Amino acid sequence: MSDVTEQTADTGGRRARGEGRGAAARRASRTGGGPAPSLPYITRKIREYEVLDEEGLALIERNADLILEEIGIEFRDDAEALELWREAGADVRGQRVHFPKGLCRDLLKTAPKEFTWHARNPERSVHIGGKATVFAPVYGPPFVRDLDGNRRYATIEDFRNFVKLAYMAPSMHSSGGTVCEPVDIPVNKRHLDMVYSHIKYSDKPFMGSVTAPERAEDTIAMAKLVFGDDFVENNCVTLNLINANSPMVFDETMLGALKVYARHNQASVVSPFILSGAMSPVTVTGTLTQILAEVLAGASFTQLIRKGSPVLFGTFAASISMQSGAPTFGTPEPSLVSYGAAQLARRLGLPFRTGGSLCGSKVPDAQAAHESASTLNMTLLAGTNFVLHAAGWLEGGLVSSYEKFMIDQDQLGMMQKMAEGVDLSENAQALDAIREVGPGSHYLGCAHTQANFQTAFYRSALADNNSFEQWEVEGEKRIEQRANALARSWLDHYEAPPLDAAIDQALLDYIAKRKDSMPDAFT
Repeated sequence: MSDVTEQTADTGGRRARGEGRGAAARRASRTGGGPAPSLPYITRKIREYEVLDEEGLALIERNADLILEEIGIEFRDDAEALELWREAGADVRGQRVHFPKGLCRDLLKTAPKEFTWHARNPERSVHIGGKATVFAPVYGPPFVRDLDGNRRYATIEDFRNFVKLAYMAPSMHSSGGTVCEPVDIPVNKRHLDMVYSHIKYSDKPFMGSVTAPERAEDTIAMAKLVFGDDFVENNCVTLNLINANSPMVFDETMLGALKVYARHNQASVVSPFILSGAMSPVTVTGTLTQILAEVLAGASFTQLIRKGSPVLFGTFAASISMQSGAPTFGTPEPSLVSYGAAQLARRLGLPFRTGGSLCGSKVPDAQAAHESASTLNMTLLAGTNFVLHAAGWLEGGLVSSYEKFMIDQDQLGMMQKMAEGVDLSENAQALDAIREVGPGSHYLGCAHTQANFQTAFYRSALADNNSFEQWEVEGEKRIEQRANALARSWLDHYEAPPLDAAIDQALLDYIAKRKDSMPDAFT
């Protein structure tokens, strides 16, 4: 694009009209360097969109109870879990647990409807539940699409970069968890570097490791070095993603991590991982029924471990191509599933997790944009409390993309504005402006417009809404190129939040000790 830029910059007529470098400089002053200050978590002032009436909700709840009682849920390779269920009154047959009607709901009465997720910077703490919405970045991809256009395995440097970008993104409320999988570090040790990166390079709330119980214990130990033992035991400082192995199975790994976090009063996001047609029925109603049954079993188990420990009703819902079996995103059916699941969560009295900026595209193109926008709009309107994969997701979750991250975080700012709802204040009524302008004139120069123009509309840092000629003079840059430049600028201007030197050293000492205690493992 540099050749095009030089050619068009020499076009005298366009320069004379005040376009080109002057406009580019103005945009650079607005979007270059660091981002705007961080915004607080969202408190939605808009109503939730609901797709099910009372009859539909009662039908799904009744069918979920039948699944729990007649078919059961497997708790695999965890003798402690099976014994706890037996003591609670469930019918345990081998590894399959059958639940008397009402047992799971009774247990969940001790789970908090809302709670605070604390950050090491108290100003960054967020509320989970109620009318709150919290955005967290992409989670889990082994690959990245980097700023040089390469699709490759992720490294710890990529991990740190995504944590930094999440810290700097104004509408991102958490630095997330496994923002990418750093494969350049042994499997059994990388969680230590990942948790440390969240603590070191961000002061927003972070998620813990769930890939083994001992890694969850390491997360707790490191959190206690930051917050103190008593604070951790009595407050939530980390959320943790516990996926059901759908259909209707919780495996040893997930149960082990769940038990660690619940015992220490940390939040578990119990999320069936659903690809409808493969892990659940092809119908919306059948999928919702299975999701509810799985969440009831997994979420109520947290209360057997520790009454009052926080737990979220989660779901990851996508459909599949019935021709290829590949997951599909941005389609109507998963949106209906998420809308319905949000209603079921509210009836159950649990905070809700779903959605994000999901897509199946391989690059941040038009497909990525429309699939992500379809998912993200639904996520907000459903009344989601915790949004994982809010920025950076590509290729069905296989790839964390720098450019996609920047485009998505810009969209999150729009969601933040949308959630504010309609302002009915005297200023918003604008009667003075209407009187001043009168019939047949315009509002561009009136006093009300002049007083409000800077904050009247959301201003994207990435969208180009200028004339074709100005866009041409500035290099004919697509949004991916502008996102690339903005990501580089943010990383160049990144400044780490303060971290007490003694805490930092204690974390480093802990990591060194733990790494020295075990040989490297790559599986």
